[in-house]
Amino acid sequence: MPHILVDLSLPGIRSLMAFRPETAQPMCDLAEALLRDTEGLSPVERELIGTYVSYLNDCFYCHHSHAAVAACYLDGNTAIPDAVRKDFSRADISDKLKALLQIAAKVQQGGKAVRPEDIENARRHEATDREIHDTVLIAAAFCMFNRYVDGLATVAPTDMSSYPVRAKQVAEQGYGSHIYSSRQPIATT
Repeated sequence: MPHILVDLSLPGIRSLMAFRPETAQPMCDLAEALLRDTEGLSPVERELIGTYVSYLNDCFYCHHSHAAVAACYLDGNTAIPDAVRKDFSRADISDKLKALLQIAAKVQQGGKAVRPEDIENARRHEATDREIHDTVLIAAAFCMFNRYVDGLATVAPTDMSSYPVRAKQVAEQGYGSHIYSSRQPIATT
């Protein structure tokens, strides 16, 4: 049960955004800039970073919802997001993304956990400064988003069939503020 009075028909961060629309817009803008940009990292790579950090943070809602968005970009392939969560070193992803996920995992532990050798490893795998920057910022932002969602004990659907429906909407329309206000029935048990 959420710690504050929110709309229970809106799962996860969506209920918090509806609760406080004036903070929702800047967060939607940040998500849009970080996750839908196509310069450097692809949107699927960005979603996989967010998925992995959310998984490390044990944020059920976020790692399932962003894995579903990544799967949308992968034409419904859920194997890659699942493999990234399970053991990204064995996932069918580029060595560059593996190096960036190593950095994201360090950021999840704490920013100072990122060492020069982590950055050099990413560069050896052809990661650009922008890709390294965006990886760190995505990981840091997801730590905030995950703590926001779980810190207020939002509802996370356990009916896994609800995640692809929302993911398709996000993949097609983005993270605009309209996303948090559209209602869809969800199963919460």
